[in-house]
Amino acid sequence: MKTCLFVLLGLVTLFLLSLAFLAQAPSPQEIPNPQVETQVELVKAHPQQSSIHGKKGVYLSAYAAGNSAILSEVLAQSFRFGLNAIVIDVKNNEGEVCYPSQVPQARAIGAVRPFLDLARLVQELHQRGFYVIARQVVFYDPILAKSLGVPTSPWVLPTEAEAVSYNLAIAKEVEGLGVDEIQFDYIRFPDDGPIGPSYSARCEAVEAFLSKAKSFLSVPISVDVYGRVMWPWNAQKIDPIGQHLEGIARIVDVVSPMLYPSHFVEPELKADPYGTVLRTMRHGKARVEVPLRPYLQAFSMAIPSGMSLPSYILAQMKAAEESGADGYLFWNPRADYSGLWEALNLAQKERGP
Repeated sequence: MKTCLFVLLGLVTLFLLSLAFLAQAPSPQEIPNPQVETQVELVKAHPQQSSIHGKKGVYLSAYAAGNSAILSEVLAQSFRFGLNAIVIDVKNNEGEVCYPSQVPQARAIGAVRPFLDLARLVQELHQRGFYVIARQVVFYDPILAKSLGVPTSPWVLPTEAEAVSYNLAIAKEVEGLGVDEIQFDYIRFPDDGPIGPSYSARCEAVEAFLSKAKSFLSVPISVDVYGRVMWPWNAQKIDPIGQHLEGIARIVDVVSPMLYPSHFVEPELKADPYGTVLRTMRHGKARVEVPLRPYLQAFSMAIPSGMSLPSYILAQMKAAEESGADGYLFWNPRADYSGLWEALNLAQKERGP
């Protein structure tokens, strides 16, 4: 009988000790998670860039951003050279919506091509301290144009109500996935007429879309425009694409003129990357106060004889900085930024330790 009593007392003692241990043990929420701690340290070391100002970065197609080898290389080199922004396609020139969109019309017309887990990618980029810009091609859209049966295919026009509502729905969804900025490209009419006549109605249609987007979205909005839009004659609204710098600048947060010297018609502009970027930026800054964050050419097209791609890139960078650009972005459609890394390495050596 005594033996049973001692056993019972022992069991009770063990039970009470267990309760005391559990009371002192951390809850699951209190147990340190090495992965979470690492991520927090990473964010602290490289804080997320929230301001629109001073952004320098590269463009990646959805295909490139979805390729782990390309993405890892770009992020590593960007970090090495102090770049702080990544532009990623969310809707591209093919009309493809590049993430698993739930916008009903996008799914109905077969536009969804989920190359990216966009929400996860944005989170990863934020953890690494990058400012994430979502590039959305708007009115050049072969898939939507075919679905609507419009005669302007592969273009849908800014005057087409369904094209406007469709793109706004996509932009709103993208905003909800955590991006820092939405950048509208092909926010224009086709280049289908001579420069000279009045295109005020086209300018008004482009600006009407942007005004709706501005009231519909909470994140900053940027717009890609032709380099020629910066030049003084554009103020007269005589460009068939309907991009009027003053009108656009009144609405958006950032304007990104595509200043690729190779795309200018004039031979003297093609041959002078420094002078072309400098002159074009000065024209734009004389007309508007909105931040100008130009796209610079990081691809080998019409490079002047005797000039390498890295020196061509450096000339553009120098001009952008001297003209007061609010950051700049680099464009290479194939995400081949080997020339850019070489240029930035040269610039780093010139600056010294």
